[in-house]
Amino acid sequence: MEFKLTSEYIELDNLLKVLDLVASGPEAKAMIKGRNVEVNGQIEERVRRKLKAGDRVVVAGKEVDIV
Repeated sequence: MEFKLTSEYIELDNLLKVLDLVASGPEAKAMIKGRNVEVNGQIEERVRRKLKAGDRVVVAGKEVDIV
């Protein structure tokens, strides 16, 4: 799946909410802090990680390419 940026970046927790991969901010934070999210092949624990074009996020078995 692809996510097209409308600005320079999107924060990781906001991406999860926008794509309906989580229902709320606290759920996004718990998923990230629980080491269930990868960014560019690495486990990511920073809730507000800034994602830019070219990044790849894997969560719940779904791959999201940021374009």
